[in-house]
Amino acid sequence: MAQEIIDEKQKDITSNWVTSSRFLFYVQVFCIAAFLLGGCYKLYSYRYKGKPEVQMPESTLYNPKYK
Repeated sequence: MAQEIIDEKQKDITSNWVTSSRFLFYVQVFCIAAFLLGGCYKLYSYRYKGKPEVQMPESTLYNPKYK
């Protein structure tokens, strides 16, 4: 009967320090990876899409054209 209690304590995350620290480490790595991938995706979705075609008034050009 004592062996059964020890086996149950080995499986319990609150009493087994090695198992709980390993679990928390993997949760932390997963969270960091998720935030990094989410941030990269957000930056990619708002990336620079090229030079827009802007209409400039002719009077503000380097060689201005007046009427």
